[in-house]
Amino acid sequence: MRDEIAKFNGAEMRPFGVNPASIDSHKSYADKLRFNFPLLSDPDRKIAEAYHALKDDGKGIQRTVYVIGRDGTVRFAQRGAPPVDDIVRAA
Repeated sequence: MRDEIAKFNGAEMRPFGVNPASIDSHKSYADKLRFNFPLLSDPDRKIAEAYHALKDDGKGIQRTVYVIGRDGTVRFAQRGAPPVDDIVRAA
């Protein structure tokens, strides 16, 4: 997302990441990797569970991408790291 942020902005999309690490560790991680989008903390993995991003062990996180429309409907959902152009087309 970081390197393709212009495509998201052009589609009027506001991407963010969700990770189970603590807020404190997110700050240094986001600074180190120069993230230009918010990174949310999900230590109890409730968001990951709700969006079916938990691995079979119930603890690990499988990268999963969702596009939620302004009307609240899911317009795109895919595990892994789909091409940014596929994600943006769903807007």
